[in-house]
Amino acid sequence: MDKNQQAISLMKENKYQEAAALFNEVIEQNPEDPTGYINFGNLLLQLNDTERAKRFFEKAIELDKHAATAYYALGNLYFDKELFSQAQQYFKQAVEQGLEESDAYFMLGMSLKNDEQIKLSLPYLLRATELSKNDEIILFQYGLALAQLEYLDEAEKTFLQVLKLNEEHSDAYYNLGVISLFHDNATDAMRYFEQALEIQPDHVLAANGKKTVLAFLADQE
Repeated sequence: MDKNQQAISLMKENKYQEAAALFNEVIEQNPEDPTGYINFGNLLLQLNDTERAKRFFEKAIELDKHAATAYYALGNLYFDKELFSQAQQYFKQAVEQGLEESDAYFMLGMSLKNDEQIKLSLPYLLRATELSKNDEIILFQYGLALAQLEYLDEAEKTFLQVLKLNEEHSDAYYNLGVISLFHDNATDAMRYFEQALEIQPDHVLAANGKKTVLAFLADQE
């Protein structure tokens, strides 16, 4: 196990000082290798020292403009600060530099979505679902984007896929209820809202949805 791997193992054990000392040695021994800077930056992020972390990631990119994981790390840094325009630029760079991982596409999609560019987010969220078919978080967010764009049939299929992965996903049931309401299917809407409330009794949106259905049914009588 080399020093980088040793330091990463120490990080996982929350032995941050020992990890920092090892990463420092790696950088001193290989000052032109971006890997040490990226790993040290990730350590600083865990310690919430974002300004120093940013400098380490930028140094890695200075050494290697193709350092995809450095761009990805900077994307996460800006995403956590809710600076979504900056975050999406770095996530896009990570993807362009060959980081073919679901998280990179997902975070790029979420940056665009949170920046109210939902239509632009869709292909990236879709790609993330293709790379991680069994990730319910990615799949659910893709379903939400579809629903927000009123691609209701595709959204419905996606939320049903979420439930195949996690049958206790109250928000998936809630969104299926909303879609059923759009389709004027009060029976299915009620069933979905009740399932959401059975799993999560304090689900306010599902409770409001149920009230809406009850009011609708009362008007039909």
